[in-house]
Amino acid sequence: MDDMELEDIAKALVAPSKGILAADESTGTIKKRLDTINTPSTEETRRDYRELLLSTKGAGDYISGVILYDETIRQKAKDGRQLTDLINGQGIIPGIKVDTGAKPLAFSEGELVTEGLDGLRDRLAEYHKLGARFAKWRAVISIGESAPSQYCIDTNAHALARYAALCQEAGIVPIVEPEVLMDGDHNIDECYAVTETTLKTVFDELYKQRVVLEQMLLKPNMVVSGMSCPEQAGVEEVATKTLYCFEQTVPAAVPGIVFLSGGQSEQKATEHLNAMNQMGTYPWEISYSFGRALQASALAAWQGKKENEEAAQAAFLHRAKLTSAARDGEYSPDME
Repeated sequence: MDDMELEDIAKALVAPSKGILAADESTGTIKKRLDTINTPSTEETRRDYRELLLSTKGAGDYISGVILYDETIRQKAKDGRQLTDLINGQGIIPGIKVDTGAKPLAFSEGELVTEGLDGLRDRLAEYHKLGARFAKWRAVISIGESAPSQYCIDTNAHALARYAALCQEAGIVPIVEPEVLMDGDHNIDECYAVTETTLKTVFDELYKQRVVLEQMLLKPNMVVSGMSCPEQAGVEEVATKTLYCFEQTVPAAVPGIVFLSGGQSEQKATEHLNAMNQMGTYPWEISYSFGRALQASALAAWQGKKENEEAAQAAFLHRAKLTSAARDGEYSPDME
């Protein structure tokens, strides 16, 4: 892997039939997930759960890369091997979340800016030594009465571009993740407008900061109705508007778009991805970087119990297989 160029790594992450598993939940977020199955969140249970996913036989057929959390990239499997060795053994590329979370944006009530630039150059050098070959930074844009402000979009786009440039300098492929949140009662057209403005601003900033587009991936939201919007857009409308938005904003030099699931159910995220891949060929690969939409059924099957590990791995593999089919535009709901 060491002699792979950044462009090769970016392309490998969006190889046909494959996508990325986001297993980089922060300690706070993974606790919420484990709470749903009444399992205490300890270093050991977190390791057990992630090892279960990463050691699933055959996962490498559908998963190209996995985004890890700082704790996980340093952990060893039960057999004493580094978890990163387990991942590499499956032909999967290890990645790392490097931002330190979204914090309140000064002088902008209710809006957030993602932090983590301080010391990032040194952290990236260490993560590269630990085996990470790509990274992720998530910016959060919410839609509300007077939100988002251009100030919030600009500040987050600037930070995303600074992060991306530092990654490429360190020999790590940056995944640039500007997420327009689904929370709210806005309709799909409001989501479209905010997503379009956000992406235009992000690519303008990436250009200013000399980020090489061929050596990065974009991890955006799909253009969808807000979760509490009474009129939910259908699958075809979501796929059409999402692709149209990206045709307007994402340069052809970007190798791939790896969509986040962003709180959609497993099936809904899969249906949307499938519909987009059925709509023809585009300059970029249309793939996935799902967290919950690849993990929910595995977590439910596991229930924190050793005797359920096989069932959980089977559930994870099944979900990965369906998502991979959608990545190729060959999914249908009767495969569920």
